[in-house]
Amino acid sequence: MKRKPDLLWVLVILFGLGVVTTGYTQSQWERQGDMPVNHSAQP
Repeated sequence: MKRKPDLLWVLVILFGLGVVTTGYTQSQWERQGDMPVNHSAQP
């Protein structure tokens, strides 16, 4: 049963990478202000 901690660490690292990637992507999207989010608001 030595493999279970390895699997746990792999899941922790993948989760951490997902959080970092999501934060980086959101910060990049916030910098681009010329892309309208809601197209239905335009008459």
